[in-house]
Amino acid sequence: MRRHWKLILGIVVAVLLAVGVAGYLWLTDLAGPMPEAETALESDAAVSVETEPWLTFTPAEPSTTGFIFYPGGRVSAESYAPPVRAIAEAGYLSVVPSMPLGLAVLSPDAADGIIEAYPDVERWVIGGHSLGGVMAADYAGAHEIVEGLALWASYPADGTDLSDTVLEVASIYASEDGLTTLDDIESSRAQLPAQTSLVEIEGGNHAGFGWYGEQDGDGVATISREEQQAQLVTATLAVLEAVEAD
Repeated sequence: MRRHWKLILGIVVAVLLAVGVAGYLWLTDLAGPMPEAETALESDAAVSVETEPWLTFTPAEPSTTGFIFYPGGRVSAESYAPPVRAIAEAGYLSVVPSMPLGLAVLSPDAADGIIEAYPDVERWVIGGHSLGGVMAADYAGAHEIVEGLALWASYPADGTDLSDTVLEVASIYASEDGLTTLDDIESSRAQLPAQTSLVEIEGGNHAGFGWYGEQDGDGVATISREEQQAQLVTATLAVLEAVEAD
């Protein structure tokens, strides 16, 4: 009988260990980056790239306006390297923090350390994709040094009201997005400033905002990922340029 219970106990321990290992692997295995994103991680004469303590793109001649970007839920920071690097190529220091377990909700104030590390940057624009954008909106509303917000397929949380702020805001969304829908975007408009720029990417989808592959529940894009990101970079740069011009 004793041997019987020892056998059962051994099986239970083995199962619990297997579940624990599987859970750990799921929590630490973030989406992306796709191979196409990896070339954007290489430094050149125009942009210097660092991966620690954050994914940082430093232009050769940086502006005094910087950009912080929060990744989407369960997506690696590197998956956004191509569009964020393109923003740096336009002259803006651009920083993407990695989030605990890939969830910005677990580190909503990640921008604090970045802002402290770059005292020469006088004004900041913060952005984020999906869940990252939700937390970026919350941060923008609570910190005066942030003068602009770029929402990529995202919108403020129910408790975040930015309608009375003077923030420069762009809400950039895609017509074929199956996860952040057009209804979501429309219903969030009352929480955003009147001067918010609403930018629809016709033919884009949710996963097209990054380089991490396809996503369950998403719509089918009818334009290329490169075309979608060219449009979202242009719309994000418009926010940075408006902040810089103030």
